Amino acid sequence: MSEILIIDDDTHINDIVSKALRSEGYSVTSAYSGTEALLLLNNYRPDLILLDLMLPGLSGEELLPRIGDIPVIVVSAKADVTNKVDLLVGGAADYITKPFDMNELLARILVQLRKNARSDERSFLSYHGITLDMDKHTISAKGNENKLTRTEYAILKLLMSNHDQVVAKLTILDRISLDTPDCTEDSLKSHIYNLRKKLKALTGKEYISSVWGIGFMLTEKS
Repeated sequence: MSEILIIDDDTHINDIVSKALRSEGYSVTSAYSGTEALLLLNNYRPDLILLDLMLPGLSGEELLPRIGDIPVIVVSAKADVTNKVDLLVGGAADYITKPFDMNELLARILVQLRKNARSDERSFLSYHGITLDMDKHTISAKGNENKLTRTEYAILKLLMSNHDQVVAKLTILDRISLDTPDCTEDSLKSHIYNLRKKLKALTGKEYISSVWGIGFMLTEKS
C-alpha cells in the first residue's frame, strides 16, 4: 500500500482528497502547515507528497527543497507559468492547478508512483556525485568504490533518502534498529566517523555534517 502525505491548510480540500485516496486503497497522512509537515518528515517517509504552496509556517516553496528525493506533486491555485517552471526545475515531479479534476489528480499520482517504483528497482541512490548501490552495499564516486559495513550502509541509506535534512540521532537508531540492533548512541559516532573517512577517500569531502545536540545531515557543503 502506497503512503501519501497531503500538505494543505485548506481542511475541506485536505479531507476531500484524503477520502478519495483512501477509497483507491492508499494510506494517507495529512499536514496543515509547512512546519508541521517538516516535523512529520523527520520520522516518516511517504511514497509521494501532495504539496500546496500557500501554507502557514513554511511555505510550499520553502519546504520543497527540504523534502529530499520523495516525488512531490504541487497542487496550487497559483497558475503562473513561470512559477510552475521554477518549481519543476526546483524538484517538483508534477504541478496541477486548483481547482482540479479528482480523476486527473489520481491519474497523475499513479504515474508518479509507477515512475518511483521503476527507480527503486534499480537499487541505487545518488547524491551530488556519490552513488549508493543497495544490492552490493557499496558507495562509489569518480570511478572508485568502497565497501560499507551493514551498519554504515543502513545509516548512509537513511541519510541519502533524507539528504539536506537533519536526521535526529534517535531517529537514526530507531529506523536502522531492525537491520542493526547492535548500534547504540555511542557507537553511532564511530560509524559516522568511518563513513566520513570512506566518503572523503572517494571524493575529498566528508558529506556528513553534525548538527550539535540533534543529529546528522548529508550535505555536499560539509
